[in-house]
Amino acid sequence: MVAASFFVLLLLSVPIAFVLAITALVYIYASEHTVLLSSYPLQFFGGLENYGLLALPLFILLGECMHEGGIARRLMAAAAALIGSVKGGLAYINLLANMMMASILGSTVAQVTIMTRIAVPEMEKAGYPKDVSITITALGGLLAPIIPPSMLFIIYGVIAQISIGDLFLAGIIPGLLLSLAFLAIIGWLARKNNYPYTQRQTSHQRLHALLHSLPSVMIPIIIIGCILGGIATPTEAAVIACLASILIGKFIYKELSFSFIGPALVRAAQNCAIVLLLIAASQVFGWVITFENLPMLFSDWVQQVAQSPTTFLFLIVVALLLIGMVMDPIPVIILVVPVLLPVATNIYHIDPFHFGVVLCLSLVLGLLTPPIGSALFVASSLSGVKAERIAVLSIPYLLAAIAVIALIVLFPALTLFFIH
Repeated sequence: MVAASFFVLLLLSVPIAFVLAITALVYIYASEHTVLLSSYPLQFFGGLENYGLLALPLFILLGECMHEGGIARRLMAAAAALIGSVKGGLAYINLLANMMMASILGSTVAQVTIMTRIAVPEMEKAGYPKDVSITITALGGLLAPIIPPSMLFIIYGVIAQISIGDLFLAGIIPGLLLSLAFLAIIGWLARKNNYPYTQRQTSHQRLHALLHSLPSVMIPIIIIGCILGGIATPTEAAVIACLASILIGKFIYKELSFSFIGPALVRAAQNCAIVLLLIAASQVFGWVITFENLPMLFSDWVQQVAQSPTTFLFLIVVALLLIGMVMDPIPVIILVVPVLLPVATNIYHIDPFHFGVVLCLSLVLGLLTPPIGSALFVASSLSGVKAERIAVLSIPYLLAAIAVIALIVLFPALTLFFIH
């Protein structure tokens, strides 16, 4: 009855937070453990009593501040100055600018929305087909949940009860590897499809672009530097970065008006409320799962199938790639971490930071795969290019990303280098 109610609610397109909360109630009544009803509200609100969750609205607000301050355009100019005049240069520039934005925004949808308005028109003017331009932009958005600060890492860290700052550090090398893999695919396709050269810039123009982008580049340096140096927690680093971005946008670039703060706070609160409701509902759902002893039942089954930590991780990657095709990453993290993490750490002795990076990176690919991929449909709706066409053009990049995941599974040191 519980499983049937869960899937029926999903098929009826009920928001996942309500699916989790209602399914927990169905379990309580179906199992006749009505005494649990008195603990239901405590479990629901208990999921939000975590200091690490304060970082979530602050990083969302940071993205609003950076966008309003004209940061993305300057990051594009800086990437152009770094690349120079090469075949497929604008494709490289698009991805490099996405890397820089990923270290600021942490949200795929926000990143794809911003970069579509900035990068795609420039690529079309230079002679790139529109479908190629929007595909590269959408793929760049996949870096947002991996390169710190990452919304997925914050949510995983809260559920797993591990240091979010260390989790950010664990994502640095995997994020760079994924970026390099995408750059390599762009290089191959640029030669194969004869992408146009970028316009040559003088030394003075390149220096001017780099100097004007320095204030923008300082934002991710502030975030990572404060966390790595032990100066601030991720939450405190987000506050510092928000203040710095407002000051830069207002007094250096002079594109920011203080009148934007009210609407930006409202948008940040709305986006954050959705995620917080999911986390609260997941606490109740996880409580029910634990009460029913499902993690132990799952661990008994998986031990019969996977004889080593590596085999276990590869099984999880395959399962998450399939799940990611039909569900967004945040609900999946909320659903599977309470079940899988105890098995990974207690049975297979996998480091929780390594497991978190593998899990998040596997789920990220679902953002660009049909039938549900949110980045896929945001890119399609913004550009008018069919989602199926974007999905087909993404195949070489997704295969490269899978190779990166395999590399990370085989070599845990790639995630643990900065924290152990």
